[in-house]
Amino acid sequence: MWVPKKQKSSGGWRPKKKIYHRVHELDRAIDLRKKPSLLLQLKSIIQSQKHQSLLLRDLEKEVGFVQKWNFMAVIEKYPSIFNVGGGSSGKPPFVTLTEKAQKVADEEAGARGLMEPILVKNLRKLLMMSVECRIPLEKIEFIESELGLPRDFKKTLIPKYPEIFSVKDVNGKAYLHLENWDSSLAVTAREERLAREGVLNSSGARKKVRITKYGNYSGPFAFKVCFPVGFRPNKGYLEELEKWQRMDFPSPYLNARRFELVDPKARKRVVAVLHELLSLTMEKRMTSAQLDAFHSEYLLPHKLLLCLIKHHGIFYITNKGAMSTVFLKEAYDGTNLIDKCPLLLYNDKFVALSGRREISSCNRMPSL
Repeated sequence: MWVPKKQKSSGGWRPKKKIYHRVHELDRAIDLRKKPSLLLQLKSIIQSQKHQSLLLRDLEKEVGFVQKWNFMAVIEKYPSIFNVGGGSSGKPPFVTLTEKAQKVADEEAGARGLMEPILVKNLRKLLMMSVECRIPLEKIEFIESELGLPRDFKKTLIPKYPEIFSVKDVNGKAYLHLENWDSSLAVTAREERLAREGVLNSSGARKKVRITKYGNYSGPFAFKVCFPVGFRPNKGYLEELEKWQRMDFPSPYLNARRFELVDPKARKRVVAVLHELLSLTMEKRMTSAQLDAFHSEYLLPHKLLLCLIKHHGIFYITNKGAMSTVFLKEAYDGTNLIDKCPLLLYNDKFVALSGRREISSCNRMPSL
């Protein structure tokens, strides 16, 4: 949160440099994903090979020269997952999954099967929120890993549901179209949470319920808020936030062209759209570049970053990692994601094979 601080000078009070309150747990969540990401990526590369075996000399072709050394270190560090063979009697060195790791890897198909209805539902919701009920396929591919889609979803998933999806060419570009609208899906994750908590209708907005010092308010149009450590809102700020929390707004599933962003209700609807987009991802987060890619489909504001910063109690932007990432704060408890889909649970099970740090001579890198 950019909070203006004031400092005294000879000319009186003047604004001081603005401060961004960091959420260290979410910054750390990015760092904690680095090792699992390498493990899972290497597993996928090995499984994609014809004989489930990867020649170490081909690793650079798969991941590039710089990343190759990170993967070599992972292979050597985790002999409980990766087995290195060859390197003698004329055979080039290669890496495979260990028997134990392969047994867990075989469970991925089951996790993918459980994910399919979730993916179909989430894809429908993404299309239902868009202004034309269609999204360029290249943009779906841009966020396929965040959604949990398989790499070949265009061939394996989309054709299975011709009554729901179709791929059509529009001005030379392939678009994923929605063929069947389902009103029962036009319910946001925020509304589902309120329903579970018993806040089902607008009558709650008329009750004399005061907003807490943490910014939370019990009402049908309220968002869950979590202020960063160090941010202490004053009475005026909380009063304005309470007015905003009480204010009704159109559903994200109504066409965005019906509303003008000069209307405060329409601006609150944008927050709901961003909230829903993040809720549809596996880890409730996306890079800022991925969110930016959907400007035209959801008519997002041009100053999207300022919108995210303004609502710092709902969203968090971290610059950790290669790209800035936007988190949905309510989805996390410290560094941990609260609700995990079947694919994430499977990934956790595979990564758990790494256990504590193991150094074993059996995985020393042969000379290439």
